[in-house]
Amino acid sequence: MRVRTAGGRAARPVGAVTRGTTNPNRLRRMDRWIVAELTPALRAADPPPVAVDLGYGAAPWTAVELRSRLAAVRADVRVVGIEIEPERVAVAQRYARPPELTFRRGGFEVPLDGLDGQEGAGGPGRAPGAGGALLIRAANVLRQYEEAQVAEAWALLRARLAPGGLLVEGTCDEIGRRHVWVALDREGPRTLTLAARLGGLERPSDLAERLPKALIHRNVPGEPVHAFLRDLDRAWAAAAPYADFGARQRWIATARTVSADWPLVGGRRRWRLGELTVRWDAVAPAPA
Repeated sequence: MRVRTAGGRAARPVGAVTRGTTNPNRLRRMDRWIVAELTPALRAADPPPVAVDLGYGAAPWTAVELRSRLAAVRADVRVVGIEIEPERVAVAQRYARPPELTFRRGGFEVPLDGLDGQEGAGGPGRAPGAGGALLIRAANVLRQYEEAQVAEAWALLRARLAPGGLLVEGTCDEIGRRHVWVALDREGPRTLTLAARLGGLERPSDLAERLPKALIHRNVPGEPVHAFLRDLDRAWAAAAPYADFGARQRWIATARTVSADWPLVGGRRRWRLGELTVRWDAVAPAPA
């Protein structure tokens, strides 16, 4: 995943082709959280903010949907779908609506050159990352990589964020019922979010199979994320009487119990949506 440069610019996309599996509305839960998290920054951005859908897959549905959801807050937001496979980029062009929705070839280097005068990682005279993306969403991209490659990929992507921007990297199932993602800013990871369709969820740890690559192999005794999922399951079991009032009330009761021992971010309003966000430093991999 090393960046190859020529004249200061990436000579070729950085990364590997993904499977490309995609379905309409697959990322709706992640997008809902993103919109809530970034609404103040979207409204305040000047010039119009840029959002990136990295690795959108064989069809551009997720980029089209991201543009629609962000535009509900900021009508002139620009979404750039980036794919490493040239044929996928060619197919997506029929859905392009410049300048609000465009598609280009690229990888973890996130090529934004020529977009509102952006150049490299900030352009002449700019701080690194200035003029970058307010959002980079990388869903179901890093799952195929090795755990040891995650830190480098995160570093490349964070370098392309604008001040106040977010990198959202995670995994979901094929129809978008179960998601887990990490939110990072230019300094590093900040939070981990679990989101699910609560109907049919037997226990919170069912989401373990959707943990992002940085954590998927850490769900073992002695690791913080394992302890977090264990405590969620215990609280879920204790909240069984709330099931008579619906899975949502049981989830809220579970979150309230867990919040006594874990640094949850957000509150009942997010819990009602089947979300649970915890500070990254509480669940990060244990030091070697």
